[in-house]
Amino acid sequence: MKFVKTGIEGLLIVEPQLFKDDRGYFFESYSKTKFAVAGIDIDFVQDNQSFSQKGTVRGLHAQSAPHAQTKLVRVIQGRVLDVAVDIRKGSPTYGKYETIELSAENQHQLLIPEGFLHGFAVLEDNTIFAYKVNNYYAKDCELGVLWNDPTLNINWGIDPSEAIVSPKDELLIKLADLESPFTY
Repeated sequence: MKFVKTGIEGLLIVEPQLFKDDRGYFFESYSKTKFAVAGIDIDFVQDNQSFSQKGTVRGLHAQSAPHAQTKLVRVIQGRVLDVAVDIRKGSPTYGKYETIELSAENQHQLLIPEGFLHGFAVLEDNTIFAYKVNNYYAKDCELGVLWNDPTLNINWGIDPSEAIVSPKDELLIKLADLESPFTY
């Protein structure tokens, strides 16, 4: 398992070691021991999974304390463009984001710490997205920013006019209006 730093402190790409043969492949998608050796001590408490069609955009979401979440995200089937936005007040990268393509083919994962908004755009039909979290969902702690906030200017890898977005996500605020509960 390889842990690759991104341009934003704390945000890591996790590349599992794949063992391939004529039958297919095998890999460890998570190992508490290997994460600990890399200096990452997270107690994941829940696994979540979504199924989406091409053009679906989910996000940008986070949860505040006391239910803030660190996420380990991956794709089981299909492809997504995954996005993490730093919203830690005082961070030199506040309002900056990283994108990474996660797919069933590359098996890469993204470790997204507390203090980041998260979202993804589905690039293939019948995509299965899975993630671990270290805290349970709490409606009263949810927060979010519009996926198409012009200040962020994220290229989601899809035609914005064809994006499939939930009514709830269409009502989210702009980053400039967010009073972030996170500190760097």
